[in-house]
Amino acid sequence: MDVIVEVGGWEHECCGDAIERNQLVDFRCIRYRGPDGRARLAESHHDGLDVPAEERVSGRVADIHVVGGPGAARPVLRIPSGRALRGFDDVDDGHLEDPWTGEVIEGEDPAFLVTVRTSGRPARAPRSTRLT
Repeated sequence: MDVIVEVGGWEHECCGDAIERNQLVDFRCIRYRGPDGRARLAESHHDGLDVPAEERVSGRVADIHVVGGPGAARPVLRIPSGRALRGFDDVDDGHLEDPWTGEVIEGEDPAFLVTVRTSGRPARAPRSTRLT
């Protein structure tokens, strides 16, 4: 089963790790309703937020898209770390790259859609890890 997880914003720019295609991931996610009324999952790795990250999505990254505007999504090879996206990584230049052509993709404040191939449906986090 493929599950789409939103990654980005201040949380990823603060201290998010790089995410690669084919990488095994275990995301803690916040479930919310989008403007279209459909349920969505947003990755969250910070404790102490007003909304707890009660969903876990584990599996292999099958696809990654950068969202540049309303409804516009473009595939990218990988998501650089938040540090690299902000220009503070000596090893990673933080640019986004087309997975097939290598073309650099320009944009500001990127948000990403990560497709995770799971072995089942998203699971609730164990009670011991829930935020109170």
